[in-house]
Amino acid sequence: MQGKDLKRAFVKYSPSIWGTTFLQFDSDPLKMHQNEAGGNTKWLRELDIHRNVPYTRDCAAEAYFWSLLVIAEPKYSIQRTILAKLIICIALLDDTYDNYGTIQELDLFTQAIQRWDIGLIESLPECMKVVFKVVVKLCDEIELETAKNGKSSLVLQYVKQAFFSFVKGYMVEAKWCHEKYVPTYDEYKINGIETSTMPLEMTLLIALGEFATKDMFDWILSNPKVLKAVSLIARLRDDLGTHTFEQQLREHVASAVECCMKQYEVLQEDAYKLIQNEIKGYWKDINEACLFNSDGIPKHVLDLILGLARATEFTYSNLKGDAVGSFEDKFSRGQLTKDYVIALLLDPIV
Repeated sequence: MQGKDLKRAFVKYSPSIWGTTFLQFDSDPLKMHQNEAGGNTKWLRELDIHRNVPYTRDCAAEAYFWSLLVIAEPKYSIQRTILAKLIICIALLDDTYDNYGTIQELDLFTQAIQRWDIGLIESLPECMKVVFKVVVKLCDEIELETAKNGKSSLVLQYVKQAFFSFVKGYMVEAKWCHEKYVPTYDEYKINGIETSTMPLEMTLLIALGEFATKDMFDWILSNPKVLKAVSLIARLRDDLGTHTFEQQLREHVASAVECCMKQYEVLQEDAYKLIQNEIKGYWKDINEACLFNSDGIPKHVLDLILGLARATEFTYSNLKGDAVGSFEDKFSRGQLTKDYVIALLLDPIV
């Protein structure tokens, strides 16, 4: 059974706590970040996602806040605003694979991303077609932006490949969930590098900057140690912050925590400790890359990786401490970021 005839029990997320707050900002140059947040909210509203894709999160403000944590300097406005739109796309895809599609539908959807062919999903529900079209719309925007420096053809092939690698990782997780398979911790982490979103986000950020070269994109595809480190920090921090909530909310693929418990035959508390120690090791890899840079990577590229790692730590760590079980998901639970958003965007010191 598929499409309209299928009864679906998906989670319906609460509306954003921000409503139309950021739509009020005009083009005052002294309010750059507020204006960007407003533009991001407007972009999402114009897509009418809340009506067209009822199973997804309304996360425009949170997506922009993430991009601001990664790259805050005024001169990177284009990268920041398009990264925020990418984060919205990632949330749409995440919720589609986790919260809505059947295994057969997701397989078709994954093939459509691989071939960049909407014809493959004609039989799928309208909401999944909308998600595909939003991804295409974002790539069209990237193409327009990179055409200004004549790099659109180079950039798009790598961006599309990054999108496919990302959803392929989600497809693996969907199959695991469907088959009720709990992978080993090591197996989970291999796939988790892609589902962390870090390779996709780095590909986008490089695509929109001065280092958009074949060599740099190939460096990302080679999964260098520093990119692997930030990817696993993101994957593991995300899982620590969300696994309890997600397992209670609906049938969900085993997280890093359950996989760690299985592989090492330990209790949840011991799995937390093991994962936290691994995260500390990955931070050492990032610090080593930034301090010594033996690969000769441009400083700006390393700064982007560092920004992504910091954004992850902020989003999924409880800032009151990192005791066992002291984790949270500030992205999906907007109330947790409310004070920070107000301080940075609505009531800044300067």
